[in-house]
Amino acid sequence: MKNVFATKWGIVIVGGGIGVLAALLQFWGNPANMGICVACFVRDMTGALGLHRASVVQYLRPEIVGFVLGSFAAAYLFKEFRPRSGSAPVTRFILGFFSMIGALVFLGCPWRALLRLAGGDGNALLGLLGLGVGIWIGTLFLKNGYNLGASRKTYTAAGWIFPAIMLALLVILLLNPQATGDPQSGVLYFSIEGPGSMHAPLIISLVVGLGIGFLAQRSRFCTMGAMRDLILFKQVHLFSGLLSFTAAAFVMNLLLKQFNPGFAGQPVAHTMHLWNFAGMVLAGLAFTLAGGCPGRQLFLSGEGDGDAAIFVVGMVMGAAFAHNFGLASSAAGATSGGITALIIGLVVCLLIGFTMREKVQA
Repeated sequence: MKNVFATKWGIVIVGGGIGVLAALLQFWGNPANMGICVACFVRDMTGALGLHRASVVQYLRPEIVGFVLGSFAAAYLFKEFRPRSGSAPVTRFILGFFSMIGALVFLGCPWRALLRLAGGDGNALLGLLGLGVGIWIGTLFLKNGYNLGASRKTYTAAGWIFPAIMLALLVILLLNPQATGDPQSGVLYFSIEGPGSMHAPLIISLVVGLGIGFLAQRSRFCTMGAMRDLILFKQVHLFSGLLSFTAAAFVMNLLLKQFNPGFAGQPVAHTMHLWNFAGMVLAGLAFTLAGGCPGRQLFLSGEGDGDAAIFVVGMVMGAAFAHNFGLASSAAGATSGGITALIIGLVVCLLIGFTMREKVQA
């Protein structure tokens, strides 16, 4: 059966659909210019589990659960569930960790950078430029033999583990609903102010997440992959999905009166242009070395890819460190600790790129 979502027009439709849903999620209650942000939502989930105590960013986001379970369902339905692991797991953990540090210095993942731009936030331009530079540096390593090694087929049950964890988190959320104004319910923490307190209704978030996970698994939608393919192979297939994603979100924001152009006073953003740029250089480089942006890593996890799941676990730990040690930016800008961690992350990622290369045969 032909996979229509992976065709030329299929990826455009998928990208546009995700852009529309992202803008609607904001309209339905998610934070401004953050209808979907994989990095921010993983950070919120980390806080909901008590792994960091930044009270304004704690909520177990159903969208993330939906991404994994939707991909899992699509992979099983179309016989693409392929349990695999064993490709430099510790390195992938470190890449996930530092990708989150970079994203939280900028304040957003690649999806949110595009959504911030579609909402009028000019600071996103610096982030997107940095993302492109980071991916470009990563492609230089790819051209020169960078390789973390092949994953190996593993037990089917091993591929179920990460989707099962997501399902368990959903059950925990359903069993521990937030009481009005209560920052803790059972084992979960909830923000009562700030971005973590802003969310669409649970069932809507979950259904949208499931739908996006399903479509993204079928279409291979990935921001890093789109830019990498454009730089390396001059292929515009995936990139056309990014363009339609941004255009659809922009149009919806205009229709919903969510477009607010400018640099100053943008929601959950800062105007320190150098660190907006540098944060996404680090994130883009880490994504390229790991083989996918945060969203793609979640979708791969749903397909049974244990290496992608390890990257996501690294993101969780990065989020915990970022907020427990004051590394994450705020509206006031990047912190000294965040800048130091960013520089360390760049050094570590460059070392990974230089030292994990196969010899290219002359």
